Amino acid sequence: MHQRHHQLGALIAQTGRQWRQTLDKQLQPFGLTQATWLPLWHLAQADEPMRQKDLAALLAVDGSAVVRILDTLEKQQLIERREGTDRRAKTLHLTDKGEQVTQKLTEVVQALRQKVLAPLDEQEMDTTINVLQTVLASLEAEAAQE
Repeated sequence: MHQRHHQLGALIAQTGRQWRQTLDKQLQPFGLTQATWLPLWHLAQADEPMRQKDLAALLAVDGSAVVRILDTLEKQQLIERREGTDRRAKTLHLTDKGEQVTQKLTEVVQALRQKVLAPLDEQEMDTTINVLQTVLASLEAEAAQE
């Protein structure tokens, strides 16, 4: 039984790494990686301008990491930081270029997702989602106890 637990944990980790590498390769023509694409996607999905700390929480990264990512995106003219109602906290906005790039990237990601997951039928997809949700819930419960 323990061997199967090890195998599942290793497969989850390996699948995550391979997914990221494959996606990064697909995003190379745009000069982006998953690390820089995900913030753009979150900003595009937001109902209102987001603050830096809120984006960091969504990405599950610390503030200094998100600052570096945002600096890169700002240099590429994909986002801009604006003073919000609270002058201490700037809000993040996609530029026109950022919106166009995000739309193209979303198409690339959706096509890759569809291609990679095509071999799974509905029942396999449901089972996989249920298993991963259960594992995630267990990990979150463990983290909450620490």
